[in-house]
Amino acid sequence: MLKPQPLVPEPIERLRFETLLADLASEFVHLPPEHVDGAIEGAQRRIVEALDLDRSVLWEFVDTDGSLLFTHVWSRPEFADPPRRQVTAALFPWLQERLLRGETVIIPRLDDVPSALDRENGRRFGVKSNLSIPLVVGGHTVGSLGFTMMRHECEWPPELVDRLQLVARVFASALDRKRADEKLRQALAEVERLRDRLRDENTYLRDEVSTLSGSSLVVGRSPAIRSALADVQQVASTPATVLLTGETGTGKELFATQIHALSPRRERVMVRVNCAAIPAALIENELFGREKGAYTGAIARQAGRFEVADKSTLFLDEIGDLPIDVQVKLLRVLQEREIERLGSSKPIKVDVRIVAATNRDLEQAVANGTFREDLYYRLNVFPIRVPPLRDRAEDLALLVWSFVDEFSKAFGKEVTSIPKDSMLALQQYAWPGNVRELRNVIERAVIVATGPQLIISLPRPSSSPSVSHQSVALTDMEREHITAILERAKWRVRGAGGAAELLKMKPSTLESRMTKLGISRRDR
Repeated sequence: MLKPQPLVPEPIERLRFETLLADLASEFVHLPPEHVDGAIEGAQRRIVEALDLDRSVLWEFVDTDGSLLFTHVWSRPEFADPPRRQVTAALFPWLQERLLRGETVIIPRLDDVPSALDRENGRRFGVKSNLSIPLVVGGHTVGSLGFTMMRHECEWPPELVDRLQLVARVFASALDRKRADEKLRQALAEVERLRDRLRDENTYLRDEVSTLSGSSLVVGRSPAIRSALADVQQVASTPATVLLTGETGTGKELFATQIHALSPRRERVMVRVNCAAIPAALIENELFGREKGAYTGAIARQAGRFEVADKSTLFLDEIGDLPIDVQVKLLRVLQEREIERLGSSKPIKVDVRIVAATNRDLEQAVANGTFREDLYYRLNVFPIRVPPLRDRAEDLALLVWSFVDEFSKAFGKEVTSIPKDSMLALQQYAWPGNVRELRNVIERAVIVATGPQLIISLPRPSSSPSVSHQSVALTDMEREHITAILERAKWRVRGAGGAAELLKMKPSTLESRMTKLGISRRDR
């Protein structure tokens, strides 16, 4: 057996090696964290070449069971690098046990290793002699710096081991700074994300404060309102999607607020979106947000309502007015629980509870082709019908006095009584605008009140059809006219002789009107 060759540089070479170590130490003192990996492999190369070694490998521990991964390697050109990121916990158990105890392991001859498994795997990697130095940070071993001879066996003099231990400490310190910098960057990114979210929530809340008014309680004790409130109690504590239906002015938003207030998400603000009040071109931006530069005029990133409502409740009022193309995207969000901002393909996970409301007949809208059937079933998990005011006559007096108290305080007036004939008239009125109309009537009466007795003037019945009836009639006439032209054009919208040309409309405008009016060929 050949005797291992000593690794003792000649005096001149030793001086050069000492100078090299000093240069490396100074280089790492102020090294930016992003340059650490490249600098370590560059230092490994220079040390291996200076000592005429074959390879240097740096391992890092990646979990609590002692697994090590190759992270930094430099080998002479004639020797292939070992596979990067290879887990070594099961390859060298004897070696790792000693490294974890903080011991430097010197192996002049592979045959001296007591572990058969370590010897077998060492030979598989072509190792003849090896020096492994633990990387210690804060009293804990975080990895190992190894130097390997593969051409022949060699001795590792104590003075050389001392110098290479200094190198290991320099590497350990640099890696520790790099990890600390990465953690700091992640923490700063999280702080920035939370700051942006807080800013978005504050912006939303400022907008909400200017629009929200009135009592936050559902007032009433009639059987109809009690039944609806019982449904609220049942579903509020669950994450189920709720669909509130009922005539305009019945207080569906108040019911949504009650559901949120009784839910586990009540610590966060409920986010409101009126789907009918936002132009079709902007609704997607409003719901899902946008990236800077997503379109002309998008000068800054904006979080959508889904992001603002993360871990909270999103109230989608007038859901029946949502454009078809946005309905498709909303359905995907409900299925996947993730959104994509305009101008970005990166999905963002959201945890949002949906409460939707409409005064439309969504089943009829589905039949007319203006509302997606699959979205309807997604929303209609737990339907609650909010009763009209005419079905809860017992609640009228309670509601009247609730509004009187609210507006008396707001306007600095004192109202102590309401004449019986005024109250009787209120009870006999049909209230087509429901609770909202009643509230407006009481507000107007309090404004003009000159004493403690409140005289209430009801809306005057119109001898001509109401505006809503007129608009319905006009809508029917428009639907019939467009349908007749479409039939004349054999349901061709675009091109010469198409319905758009006959109506002197842009094809896109006609298609939009057809969607709005629920006109489709399958209805014929």
